Amino acid sequence: MVLSAFPMIDPEMYREVLGEAVDEPVDIEVAELGSTENLIAAAAGADAVVTDINTPVTAEALDRLDLRAVVRSAVGVDNVDVDAAANNGVTVTRVPDYCTDEVATHSVSLLLACLRSLKGYDDAVTAGGWSWEAGRPIRRVNASTIGFVSFGPIAKRAAEQIAGFDAELVAYDPFVDSEEMAEYGVEKASFDELFDRADHVVVYAPLTDATRGMVDADALGRLDEDSVVVNVSRGPVVDDDALLDALESGTVKGAGLDVLTEEPPEDDPLVGRDDTVVTPHAAWYSEEARDDLNRSGAADVAAVLNGDVPDGRVDPDADWL
Repeated sequence: MVLSAFPMIDPEMYREVLGEAVDEPVDIEVAELGSTENLIAAAAGADAVVTDINTPVTAEALDRLDLRAVVRSAVGVDNVDVDAAANNGVTVTRVPDYCTDEVATHSVSLLLACLRSLKGYDDAVTAGGWSWEAGRPIRRVNASTIGFVSFGPIAKRAAEQIAGFDAELVAYDPFVDSEEMAEYGVEKASFDELFDRADHVVVYAPLTDATRGMVDADALGRLDEDSVVVNVSRGPVVDDDALLDALESGTVKGAGLDVLTEEPPEDDPLVGRDDTVVTPHAAWYSEEARDDLNRSGAADVAAVLNGDVPDGRVDPDADWL
């Protein structure tokens, strides 16, 4: 069995898990993927591919390769043509729960960093200042309404984490009912209602045709002044131009962004601003999460090769795709 993978994986853990579960030799080839052409070259003859967000797993690649499994080493599968995989008999898997706590914690951290003007204070002190006014204006968290765009496991964990701040919580998610949201102290709202009511918005939505650019100029224009927008989902879910305009006009006080439309960024006007905190798509990371990611991905490959249904299988007919 040949497995082709991108450099971030832990080959030794894959060898350990597959060696115990698969009755055939395992040859793991680690290569820089990053493009369809590189993928096709690196995965020629492979039974499975483990890939990251930067590699488009296209219909062309799936037609030309003889794969049994594609493991998306993350939560989202927006760079994988799931329909084309199904048509080629290829099982697509993901690891949906390896970093739930990490991303939730990161999203709350970005929100609080923006709300409390931590970047502005640090810059001011570094420049020799020492004034509480450097961060003005700052509002009490418990006097605000925080809106969640999508309410899956990560948003639910974030709601638990932020509950102690006594803020009002609302969420938009057409796939989660109001009773389930209420269990987390969250009120269900329509998309427009959320932006009408929320003082601050955190975006968790997966990237699909329906969600691409959904946080647009109209949505951001519904926010009051001094709002904060946090995005830990995918960059294209938020309209870059609309967010930049909202920051420039003061409708949005600050933005906490772990994801961008182009990663890594090149001359992105959202990077380097005094009113943005940008992290390098790192919300998923902890040492424990990385271990879970590798072990779960390897277990999914083993399941496919053994003719079993992997825990992380992506249903090509799923509503959220």
